[in-house]
Amino acid sequence: MTDADPTHDVVVWGATGVAGRFTAEYLTERYDPAELSLAVGGRNRGKLDDLVADLTRRSDAWNDVPVVVGDATDPESLRDIARNTRVMCTTVGPYTRLGTPLVEACVEAGTDYCDLTGEVNWVRETVDRFHEAAVESGARIVHSCGFDSVPADLGTLLVQSFARESYGAPCETVRIYLDGGSGSVSGGTLASFGELFEAAATDPLARETLRNPYSLAPRDERSGVDPGEQRRPRRDALRGEWTAPSPMAPVNERVVRRSNALLGYPWGREFRCTEVVPTGTGLRGAATASLVAGGLGAFTAAMSVGPLRSALRRYAFPDPGEGPTREEAEAGSFLIRLLGRGTGADGPFTVEAEFGTDRDPGYGATARMLGESAACLARGDVDSPFDGGVLTPASGIGLPLAERLREVGFTASVDEAGPTVGE
Repeated sequence: MTDADPTHDVVVWGATGVAGRFTAEYLTERYDPAELSLAVGGRNRGKLDDLVADLTRRSDAWNDVPVVVGDATDPESLRDIARNTRVMCTTVGPYTRLGTPLVEACVEAGTDYCDLTGEVNWVRETVDRFHEAAVESGARIVHSCGFDSVPADLGTLLVQSFARESYGAPCETVRIYLDGGSGSVSGGTLASFGELFEAAATDPLARETLRNPYSLAPRDERSGVDPGEQRRPRRDALRGEWTAPSPMAPVNERVVRRSNALLGYPWGREFRCTEVVPTGTGLRGAATASLVAGGLGAFTAAMSVGPLRSALRRYAFPDPGEGPTREEAEAGSFLIRLLGRGTGADGPFTVEAEFGTDRDPGYGATARMLGESAACLARGDVDSPFDGGVLTPASGIGLPLAERLREVGFTASVDEAGPTVGE
């Protein structure tokens, strides 16, 4: 840190947006001012003051929450805030357009940072531009600390840690199954999705990032044996049921591969990971997998055509700032299962993990994942070999985040699996 005694432990940046508000509400419910020095930030002082009034009205512990005002497009205002903060916790997207100045400010100040991005093209940009500088300054830049990509990344870390401890060897393959859930998609999330396709249409580097399964790996290590995300219906050998492509796989799989590379390949250079949506067995499972794959393919094709993309963003997507009510966010849920297969001294083994909670994955759950990521960074509650760099949840924070999430109602369990269909 540039400032040995920063004013704020955590600044929730973009706190008047839907995701930012949920995160600020969660942190003021979970912690008191003696545990975590919190501030809320953004560009509209009036809206921030209204948020503070609501936060303090809802909480007996918080008589006030400091406000910091700046502009995502004004680097100097961001530098002033970053210099006085331990952790910048940002929900301001699309990150491709609005995120880079804040990352740069945090890298310059040596301030830790976490966000919700699923924009792999932008993550690739920050890796290439800022990783070495962040290592030098001691800024831990931890991307994708929400539903993208904590369950997949931390779940894989749980599987691999258990495998290495129990069997003396990592899993060569981890499959991530989106087993169930309910929730909503915000205008901000879809705006980020639109930015990703916009970048792919105009930027050759963005297109290469989406083509290459190893595009988030360190320089000179962006190749390997993993072919990348599943694109068609497929019968899964481990679970004996049909699966469809996952819309989150292009993000989550690349994040997991970056974790393996950053950590020095503890899971091996031959490690493969795949994220899919299980659809059931028999003809019905096959038909459902085909429908899901066809729908996702049609949407992807439409988003790849400029006029169709513009029409969808204008007429079909909700506006940024729109999102679920508190009741809707608390009524959702998600469950992700992971299966890892490896070979130890006594032969093949299978490890199974579950990761989930009873809140909307994109908001209620994401607010907790992002908030606890910020708390881990602010308190130094991390299990990581890195003091700085452009990192992932697994490589930059590690298993302490899983423990914190268990304390607030998440399932994050791992154990030896029973016999699988592939055995």
